[in-house]
Amino acid sequence: MKTLLSKFSFFSILALVLFLFLSFTQSVVWLDENHNQVPQENGVFYRPIPEKKRSTYLIVDYYKNGAKYREGKATSLVVKKEVFKGYVTYFYSDGAEYKKEKYKNGVLDGSYKEYYPTGELKVDGVYDRGVKERAWKIYYKTGKIKTKGKYRNGEKVGEWTTFYRDVYYPDDE
Repeated sequence: MKTLLSKFSFFSILALVLFLFLSFTQSVVWLDENHNQVPQENGVFYRPIPEKKRSTYLIVDYYKNGAKYREGKATSLVVKKEVFKGYVTYFYSDGAEYKKEKYKNGVLDGSYKEYYPTGELKVDGVYDRGVKERAWKIYYKTGKIKTKGKYRNGEKVGEWTTFYRDVYYPDDE
């Protein structure tokens, strides 16, 4: 009787482990560098399938090493057709923030910021219904403006100014 009970326990534990393993493998989507769904061996990022809360999913994608790659809320989980809303944040593999974009109904709409790996602001701009608009600034790592100008309907307009860090004039000899 004791042997039968221990065999039952062993097979129960084995079945549970197998169930958990299969559940995990089916609840993760692997993505390549272009965010296309691929088999695990070709994946660069992975996404645990999130639960729906209210009308949105909190999508969190990870690098293979487990570091967070992207985080944002979406109303659709279809890979490459996610309908993001609100802020979506991207991260470098060391965890530092790479960029932060604002979406409305799956389209870039609002603030857009990019950062250097060391945390300094690199790009500051605005999207309006998926199109670059208004003032945009690009910064050096020092925080000084590198380039600034305006967009209208996605096109550069008016005067764009670039500030060079080091300007050297040759000696007239």
